[in-house]
Amino acid sequence: MKECGLILNKTDMKRTLARLASEVAERRGDDPSLVIIGVQRRGADLADRLKLLLDEQLGRRVPLGKLDINLYRDDWTTLNIQPSINCTEIPFDIEGTSILLVDDVLYSGRTTRAALEAILDYGRPTRVELLVLIDRGNRELPIQAEYVGKKVTTSPDEHVNVLVTERDDEDKVCLVEA
Repeated sequence: MKECGLILNKTDMKRTLARLASEVAERRGDDPSLVIIGVQRRGADLADRLKLLLDEQLGRRVPLGKLDINLYRDDWTTLNIQPSINCTEIPFDIEGTSILLVDDVLYSGRTTRAALEAILDYGRPTRVELLVLIDRGNRELPIQAEYVGKKVTTSPDEHVNVLVTERDDEDKVCLVEA
């Protein structure tokens, strides 16, 4: 197993998600059209947690969806492995909503581009704001997050691994050599 340079431990992740939820509540708490969509897989897990925090802070239930972007990727025909297809679950009408798009790591911007394309297949929201746990820079597309848990400077030969209890039996974020 590759050496893990710890970026966030379990306590740091919990604290960071609470701060991000507070920032969203401050900026968008009065918006009744606010919905959350998590990018499958770990972005969807983080979105579940953010929803619980926002529901409590706002005193109402914020609708939650999960989005699989694999068929919208611009590199799926060049991947060495088959993409893992997950399900998309958006149990509400996207038309006119303010979407909080949640993902674990922002890197090149290509996942976010794919997510925006997928969202538009479901309708036209009023706005889409991006929330990421980790922004590791090195963008290939002009995409930025409105809400960032932590910025980490990385090189292309490094990778950020976000582990969540729901899938990995522990919460932590590590920087590893590719």
